[in-house]
Parts: sequence; C-alpha cells; structure tokens
Amino acid sequence: MTHYNYLIIGGGMTADAAVAGIRQVDQQGSIGLVSSESHPPYNRPPLSKGLWKGKPLEKIFRQASQAGVDLHLSRRVESLDPDGKRATDDQGEVFTYDKLLLATGGTPRRLPFGGDEILYYRTLDDYQYLQELVEKGGRFAVIGGGFIGSEIAAVLATKGQPVAMLFPEYGIKARLFPPDLSLSLNDYYREKGVEVLAGELISGLERRGEKSALLTKSGRQVMVDHVIAGIGILPNTELASAAGIEVADGIIVDENLRTSQPDIYAAGDAANFYNPVLGKRMRVEHEDNALTMGKIAGRNMAGESTRYDHLPMFYSDLFDLGYEAVGEMDPELPTFADWQEPFRKGVVYYLQGSRVRGVLLWNVWGQVVAARRLIGEPGPFSPVNLKGRLPE
Repeated sequence: MTHYNYLIIGGGMTADAAVAGIRQVDQQGSIGLVSSESHPPYNRPPLSKGLWKGKPLEKIFRQASQAGVDLHLSRRVESLDPDGKRATDDQGEVFTYDKLLLATGGTPRRLPFGGDEILYYRTLDDYQYLQELVEKGGRFAVIGGGFIGSEIAAVLATKGQPVAMLFPEYGIKARLFPPDLSLSLNDYYREKGVEVLAGELISGLERRGEKSALLTKSGRQVMVDHVIAGIGILPNTELASAAGIEVADGIIVDENLRTSQPDIYAAGDAANFYNPVLGKRMRVEHEDNALTMGKIAGRNMAGESTRYDHLPMFYSDLFDLGYEAVGEMDPELPTFADWQEPFRKGVVYYLQGSRVRGVLLWNVWGQVVAARRLIGEPGPFSPVNLKGRLPE
C-alpha cells in the first residue's frame, strides 16, 4: 500500500496540468499518477497536427509530471473506496490518498463491427501505427466528419495517400458549422483530392482478400486498404459511478471542481461543469479546457478555492485553412457570417435572442480574448452592430 498526498487517475494533459497546479501551491506534497497508457503525459493535438508537419516527437511530452511524481504507467484503477480513501489498480496494488483527481478522459466510440480492422485514432501508439500504414501506402477510408476525421483525412491527403471520407451528415463538421460553411468544406476537400462521401452511414466491414469493403446503408461498397475512425468519445465515468460519485454526461463537479464525494475532484474530458457565461452545464473535450481546468483542480486540491469560470476555446487545422472558436457552436442557432473572403477568411457569430453565444474565427487570429468578452456582454447584438466588430 502506497500513500500519496495527491493521487491522480489519468495520464493525459489534464493530469500533467494538475501536477503543475499542485506544485504552484505545495512544493513538497507527494504525488502519484496512475495511467493506462505506457507513455508519460503528452500533448494530444500534435497527433493530428504538428507531428505530421515535422514536429519532433520528444517535443510533445509534457514537463510538470517528469520530476517529483511517481508515474504508474500501463495501469488501470479498477475500484475506488471514497470512505477509506483507497484506489486499487488492475495489478492489485492499493494506493491511499488525501486528495484524489479523476482525470479519466474518454474512450473512442466504436462501431459494432470491424474489430481491430478499424483504427480508432486517439493515442500516441495510434499515431505511430498510422505512420507505419502511411509508409506502406494504400487507399484509406476515414469514418467521421468531425474533429479527428477532418484532420486525419487532411493529413493523409497531404501525405499523398488516396483517401475517402465517409460520414452521415450532409457536410464536414455539420454538427458545428452553419450549413453553407459545412458544404463549402466538402468542395474544398474534394479540390484537395479527398473523395467526400457525405450522407453515408456505415453498416458493415467485410474482408475481401487483401482489401476491406466498407458497406453503407445506401448500398455503397468502398474498397480500401486501411480504415481509420474518429466518431467521438465517451467520457470514462464508470469508476466514478461505481464509487457513488454523481455522473450525468460526465462526472458532475461544482465551481471548485469537487465531485459529490469529499476530497475527490474531476477535470478534463470527463468532467461536467457549470459555465456562468453561457449559463449552462457543459463537458468540453479540447486542449484549452484540459490545461486550464487541470491546473485549477490541482491548485484547489492543494488548498486554494478558485472557481472554474473559464470559457474554453478550441482550434483546428484543415489543409491551408485554420480556425479558433469559443463558446457555443450550435448550427441550429441563428448565425451571422462577416466574411472578408467567403469561406476563406471571416468571423461567424452564433446568436440566441440578443446575445452572442459563440464565435468562430475562420482564418482570423489573435481574437479569442475579444470573442470571450463579446460572449460575456449582454447585448443587444444584431448583424448590424456585429459587422466589422472583430477583428478588433
């Protein structure tokens, strides 16, 4: 049995940020980190961005957890005893703690067929495996038109690989962007050599000799050599739920990131928190939230009482296009697009009543702080007084 002042379950960016937060307040307390991955904490965004553009692999590893932290890698905590402040891993080792952080992240959604024939892209091991596939060459299918699907399809096409992209929506990132922008991305990807098969729901995968046949509900058969899927993640809440911690689309936390159990905190992809600017509970699966929330959780575990009222941003790179966004990206909301060049540079505002709920900065940079400030203002706002508002 090993005792830690601070025990962190999870080994991603949130966990490392929590270590940094703890050390800002408590330089001496013992820290243990239990992670199911074989690698120490690393930055996840480069897996579908910078590493494919030549970023050195060693640069993605995070710093805070590299010294003064006991890393227990390739381990999975299987049970929690909040009353006894004990955690037991899959090797039977027991850890006790004063304060615990659940930074358990998420697990990729999987299709009910295909098994290991489909690569559900998320980890450093997945990146290294995909590198090997690219070196072998062949035709790729990418299932999903969201964050991972759009980025991986762009990476593969940039690397000269034939790639087909299949998703059930009418357009790329249709769950985030207004219809005209989403449909314009279909055309843009086709110009870049991607076979975009919109409106296709995958119904099966069959092995045909050396190749795989992706079957769709419409009756299409797409012959490929390799299949990658990015169809979202499910928050890892089973451990919390079994321990009697309140969960609902994530692990419920209060304004200080405490769960319903004393001395247990949660942060990152798996945490469900209240955002006062938008006036709603939310769960966010992006880097800014992981790092900011993780650090505040660490500081609060170490004795502070800081409210988490941050409105996270997110970003992506799609061939030569890039964007930053903050707030609520709901394509069912009314939107106003202030284009400098249609679908190539401009700002899209998501509106509700007289308020701005979200801002999409399309190839417009350095405006996230101004966008957050705009979302926090009471308005009233309309296309008339938003035109030319950003960039400031």
